[in-house]
Amino acid sequence: MTFQSPWWLLALLVVAALVGVYVLLQLRRKAYAARFTNVALLGTLVPKRPGWKRHLAFGVVAAGLATLVVSLAVPSTEVRVPREKATVIMAVDVSLSMQARDVEPTRFSVMQRSATDFVDILPERINLGLVSFAGTATTVVPPTTDRGQVALAIENLDLAEATAIGEAVFTSLSAIENFQASLESTGEELPPARIVLLSDGSNTVGRDNGQAIDAARAAGVPVSTIAFGTDYGTLDIDGENVPVPVDRAALEQIADETGGSFSEAASASELEQVYSDLGSQIGYTTEPQDISPWFVRAGVLVVLIGAVLSLFWTNRLV
Repeated sequence: MTFQSPWWLLALLVVAALVGVYVLLQLRRKAYAARFTNVALLGTLVPKRPGWKRHLAFGVVAAGLATLVVSLAVPSTEVRVPREKATVIMAVDVSLSMQARDVEPTRFSVMQRSATDFVDILPERINLGLVSFAGTATTVVPPTTDRGQVALAIENLDLAEATAIGEAVFTSLSAIENFQASLESTGEELPPARIVLLSDGSNTVGRDNGQAIDAARAAGVPVSTIAFGTDYGTLDIDGENVPVPVDRAALEQIADETGGSFSEAASASELEQVYSDLGSQIGYTTEPQDISPWFVRAGVLVVLIGAVLSLFWTNRLV
């Protein structure tokens, strides 16, 4: 435990002084009583006191005052929290298969909403970039703390043919590398990085998933994946229903082999879990957490108990 305003602890000397005065008064009272040779007469002049109970009540009040003084020094304890300084690339699938309506209203609409939710969930200090991919992958927004820019880009995404998941990972890694290079030129410490990939999971063109996994592992960048769709999704192509089932296995493999996390759905709670999982890859830092309110409550409670005991045993507060 540490104190953010330790000088307030000097006020404990005042509490110690009160205790000293109390002890001195008790010793003087004993000395005064010793001057009486007629013990019977003393008993009639000075009524019987509750003895140790009176001292206990005062001790409880003094302890409560000391606890309140400690609260003024703002006691704090160190807690682990995920670092808020990091680089996250969100790679979103804009392939035609995302038009499937097995997820209402469409996979693409749900993905857009989930991506926007994720933008809102991330702490402000995290640099967030956006990569879109279909037949090729493109860095739409390089890593930035401007959440409005990323949200607007998500809203204006367009669909295209084919799905290049491997290329999406490589493009995301390039965006991270370029951003880190700009930080190196300023002498800043390089923050940890991570990719969050939203897709229905079937890679059809470009470098394969295995190559992407190897590249991500070599760069030390985990890839978390979120799957959109069901096993029964279809796409209407020239009047024919073409099956486009979600490829969970591929997305789960990418996450598992790069140290990321995999999620099948994209509810707000699951997106929050994806961010929560960032902690294990991004790392943690320690921050002081103010616990002075606990000392205030304890101090007030102890003082009240001491006052009640004093009133009950001596008919006065001290």
